Amino acid sequence: MKVIVATHNAGKVKELESMLGRLGYTVESLLDHADAPETDETGETFEENALLKATEAAAYFGHAVLADDSGLEVDALDGAPGVYSARFAGLEKSDAANNALLLEKLEGIPEEERTARFVCVLALAKPTGETLTVRGTMEGRIGFEAAGSNGFGYDPLFVTASGQTAAELTKEEKAMISHRGNALRKLEQDLTTFLGV
Repeated sequence: MKVIVATHNAGKVKELESMLGRLGYTVESLLDHADAPETDETGETFEENALLKATEAAAYFGHAVLADDSGLEVDALDGAPGVYSARFAGLEKSDAANNALLLEKLEGIPEEERTARFVCVLALAKPTGETLTVRGTMEGRIGFEAAGSNGFGYDPLFVTASGQTAAELTKEEKAMISHRGNALRKLEQDLTTFLGV
């Protein structure tokens, strides 16, 4: 049983491979299909972007596709960077630049006002046009400096309930509490029924 994941992000692919592998699915991604078209993320919400990516790729491949749109919402920044999380500091999509800009924008903001959450919306689409979406979140706050070498994106700045950053957690620890892990657990309940396997 195969699921194609509509992303070029190797970090996301790794997390989804690990989780979907447990359910008996093999995972391919856009990293395996160099000719696949890139979807323009023109949606204003995580749901809209995830559905755009999933439905376009499902039509292209003629196969069920799972797409993820995820990002960081910081309360002190009115929910920014939100859907612009990957390109917060510019179109070159640099984790280091994004993290530096986030720290700059939060300069002078006290710890108790640095609340934030990671959001992940997973959209599953069939070539027939049928879709399914789920949302998962992970609450935390933004630290004052990066810590940890695991993970990717904003993980080194995102302090979890344990007091460790998401980048200080092992892959297994992160999967238990992460926004993507929470979304996948919701998806698991309907995945087999939706795919008809």
